Amino acid sequence: MATKKASASKPEIRIRRVYDAPDPDDGTRVLVDRVWPRGLAKADAQLDDWVKDAAPSTELRRWYGHDPDRFPEFTRRYRAELTTPERREAVAHLRELTASGPLTLLTAVKDLDHGHVQVLAEEIRDQE
Repeated sequence: MATKKASASKPEIRIRRVYDAPDPDDGTRVLVDRVWPRGLAKADAQLDDWVKDAAPSTELRRWYGHDPDRFPEFTRRYRAELTTPERREAVAHLRELTASGPLTLLTAVKDLDHGHVQVLAEEIRDQE
């Protein structure tokens, strides 16, 4: 039976809070926040990688303040940031990780529907 390559189709990307217990189906677990999550010991995180450069800038994060009313503008600004060389490299690295199976993007953000990880997951899926 032939196996589909991740590059031939949209990769399987999951979004979870870093504080949640790992799931056996998580695949590669990557923290994509710029700062380490409060109250979480590094030994307890069970991460495969921490890709800080995929996160929004500190300035953008502070401006946004997790205000859902600002999410459309945050998304526009964050997408612009994702075009910078270091962030493009980070997104490419995350896309490469999908070749071996599911990729779980981890964040400390409480509102996953209005967090940077939603935008980042779309960027990874859309990258060719």
